[in-house]
Amino acid sequence: MEAAQADPARFEALYRKYVAQVYSYAAYELRDRHDAEDATERTFLAALAHLARFEERARPDDGEGASTFRVWLFQIARNVVAERHRARRRRPETPLEAAAELTAPLDLERDVARRDEAREALGAIGRLTGDRRQALVLRFVDEMSTAEIAGILGRSEGAVRVLIHRALRSVARDLDGRAGRDG
Repeated sequence: MEAAQADPARFEALYRKYVAQVYSYAAYELRDRHDAEDATERTFLAALAHLARFEERARPDDGEGASTFRVWLFQIARNVVAERHRARRRRPETPLEAAAELTAPLDLERDVARRDEAREALGAIGRLTGDRRQALVLRFVDEMSTAEIAGILGRSEGAVRVLIHRALRSVARDLDGRAGRDG
C-alpha cells in the first residue's frame, strides 16, 4: 500500500490482489456481467485517483500485514454499485436483444408482408410429401447436418442433399405459382 502511494505505477499489485474479489461483489450485486466489469473498472480508477487520501487505520495488534485498504476499496465498490442502481432507477435500460423485437410504426407494412410471406412459405412446405418436408424442417428449423438427417431418414447423405434440393425447388415453384395467381 505504501509503495503504491509513493508510486502509483506500483498500484498494479493491489489491483491484481483484489480485482477478482471486487468483480465478484459487483457481479453478485448488479447481476449483469457487463455492469460488473464497468463497476470494477470504476472502483479501481477511483481508488487510484484517491490513493493519496487513503489512511491506514490498522492497529499493530490487528496482526502483521493487516490493512484497512480492502475495506476502503470495498466502500468505493459499494458506492459505485449503489450509483449504478440509482442510474438504473432513473434511466431504466432495456437489453439490446429486446430492441430486435420492437417494431417501429413505419415498419408495420413491411412486418405484415413478412408474416404473409412466412405463412405462404410454411404452407408450401406443408404441401410437400413426407420425406421432403421432414428433410427441410430438419435442415432449416432444427439446423441439422446432412449426415444427421441421413441417419434420421435412413438414407445416404447424397440422397438427402438431392431431397433437400428438390424440396426447395418445389417450394419455390409453389410460391412462384401463387404469386402469379395473386399478382
